[in-house]
Amino acid sequence: MTPTQVSELEEWFKNAPRPDMPVFLNAAVQVTDYDLFLESHFIPLRTKPDAKINAPIILRLQQMKLIIESN
Repeated sequence: MTPTQVSELEEWFKNAPRPDMPVFLNAAVQVTDYDLFLESHFIPLRTKPDAKINAPIILRLQQMKLIIESN
């Protein structure tokens, strides 16, 4: 993910409607604090957006985005 893509995704979440909590991204991942979820996921992406270790973070953000878009 490029820094530009990270910025665009972060901007999308700033303008997106907040989902009702909790949100289940899958059977094993439950989000109970939306702000903490976003902040904890974007900090490493801002630091090293192209690091391979960030792949699960990107996946969870994409899952959250799909859930918000579908509601």
